[in-house]
Order: sequence, then structure tokens, then C-alpha cells
Amino acid sequence: MRRTTRLFEIIQLLRVARKPVTAEAIAAQLEVAKRTIYRDIASLQALSMPIYGEAGIGYVMRSGYDLPPLMLSIEEVEALVVALGLLERTDDRALKAAAGSIRAKIATVLPVANREPIDKTSLFVPQWIHPEPISIDLAAIRLAIRDERKLLLHYADVEGRESRRVIRPIAMIYYVEVMHVVAWCELRRDFRSFRADRIRHCEVMEERFEGESAVLRTAWEARQREEAPQR
Repeated sequence: MRRTTRLFEIIQLLRVARKPVTAEAIAAQLEVAKRTIYRDIASLQALSMPIYGEAGIGYVMRSGYDLPPLMLSIEEVEALVVALGLLERTDDRALKAAAGSIRAKIATVLPVANREPIDKTSLFVPQWIHPEPISIDLAAIRLAIRDERKLLLHYADVEGRESRRVIRPIAMIYYVEVMHVVAWCELRRDFRSFRADRIRHCEVMEERFEGESAVLRTAWEARQREEAPQR
């Protein structure tokens, strides 16, 4: 979890807490060390956040403090509800959990008049049941894309033949029925798209391709435009 995200989560936890929350409890929920929470609390206090307490006792946030409200129209809320529902059709478990968290956070800050699409489920997105569940950790692949780290894949083609690939992942494509990892394949010396359900094993490598992602994505997008059918 990035530091900015962690600071936001700490604010959210303290906002809804009914009694002092210890650094140990916050650390357990965010899966970080207790000393990290001490530093984060000190940083938030330095930014004039109304957080009171001390180590060993717990922390509270002054009553009435809130984040700026979301100014969303009904149509914008409906767009979010449908988008989050479509996301839940993927087999990316971490993103599905994040979608539920986003939905809950939006519901807590929206004006009552604009909460109907979330409070009353009137927009339905049927769930897609993938015939072959994803066995790899897609969150690790997304992290490798952000950190520009190479991946070692054991990949099976449509006929089940397996190969070992070192790739430079640059994007993920979420189709309705399957997800693809777009990458520069060092074996083929070209761009390749790997179906997530055919990746038998995935290992994040220490080796990085720092500074290359933007160039590779630009080249891949240009290739996609060239190969797109002309209308």
C-alpha cells in the first residue's frame, strides 16, 4: 500500500471509530508495522489533522471532521455503480474487494438525495462465471507493471504446450470473458498478449526495466492502431 493511500485509510478508520483506536489495531488492519503508524499519525498531525491521543492508549479524531463531499450527479453515481459491477465480473480478487470498499466509501459521503443508485440496487450487472479460474495473483502482476519489474511466466498455449517466458509487463486488458497481460516478451523479442487463465506460474523478478514502460506502451498502442480494421 502506498503511503498516500495508507494516510487516507487511517483518516477513514478514525472517522468512523466510536472509541480510541490503538496504533497496533490500525497496523493490523493495514498490514504494516506499528512504528509505521506512529510516523503516519505524526505526519497527519503535522498537517493539522484533528487527531488526538498517544502511543499505547489510542487515537481519536475530533467529532465533526470530514473529508470534502463528493459532488456527483445521479448519472455519475449510476455510472460508478455499473462500472464497479462490471469490475466484479473479473477474476481479480483484489480489485473486486477494492470495488466493494469504494462503493461503501462513496455511500458514506454522498448527499442523501444522490445515494439511491447505491442504497437501492436498481442497476444489475450479471456476474460472469469463468470456466477456468485464475490461479495466479493478479495483484502481483499489477504491482510489477507499476514498479517496472520483469516477470517469469510458465505459460500454456491453446493446445496446452508450456513455455517459460521472461516478460516486461506494461498493461492489463479486462475483456468480458478473460483478462490479458500485455508485455514485451524477451523470448520472442516482440509484444505479446498472455491470457491470465493460461499462466500456470508467475514470479516477480528482482530485475527491472525502469524507464521503459512509457516507451513500450506508446509503441504497443501505435501497433494496435495500425492493426485496427479500417472503417
